[in-house]
Amino acid sequence: MPVNVLIIEDEKAIAEGLAYALRKDDFQVEMALDGNTGLDLARRSHPDIILLDLMLPGLSGWEVCRAIRRTSSVPIIMITARADEMDRVLGLELGADDYIVKPFSRREVTARIRAVLRRAYPSSVQETDEILKSDGIEMNISRHELMVDGAAVSLTPKEWDLLQILLRNKGRVLTRDLLLDRVWGDDSFMDRGTLDVHIRWLRQKIEADPGTPRRILTVRGVGYKFSD
Repeated sequence: MPVNVLIIEDEKAIAEGLAYALRKDDFQVEMALDGNTGLDLARRSHPDIILLDLMLPGLSGWEVCRAIRRTSSVPIIMITARADEMDRVLGLELGADDYIVKPFSRREVTARIRAVLRRAYPSSVQETDEILKSDGIEMNISRHELMVDGAAVSLTPKEWDLLQILLRNKGRVLTRDLLLDRVWGDDSFMDRGTLDVHIRWLRQKIEADPGTPRRILTVRGVGYKFSD
């Protein structure tokens, strides 16, 4: 089935150029030129992935991302004209899965979309459920469901990947570089600060006291591990 992409971008020339390039690659595309319309489309059309500009008329990209994340884990790639680190970190903390800084090539956008989609919607289907369990956490890999102390918890695609690799290597210290490589891959240009932001956000969802975590532990100067 074709992938549905929602572009929320107020610069019409950029939005139309992206839409044209993506349609040539067999994506289905919808566009919105302001935040309010974009949020409405995101809620009504249920896209597979969203390209979201930060500087929008009406609702800002930050506000749109925050609103979407209240009810959906759809992958979001933020588009920003500013390379400021705080913008990137805030976007990631609000739930974005990746970001692209203008100016960018359309080939880069397509590559980023495909990379995020591979992580969010793995193509392999298992005949029997694969479940990872530890310390009150039950992670059903096959059904993409997470229970924490008996309650259902929703994760973004990158949070899911991080928790999965940590659980599969329970008790082992995983370096930051290894986690970046395994979760973001070579086609997302992230730094260690990006990883730390996602670990902090994941802790907020699975730890009783995120400030004093007992599940995901920091090994200073090395990386992280899931407790024994």
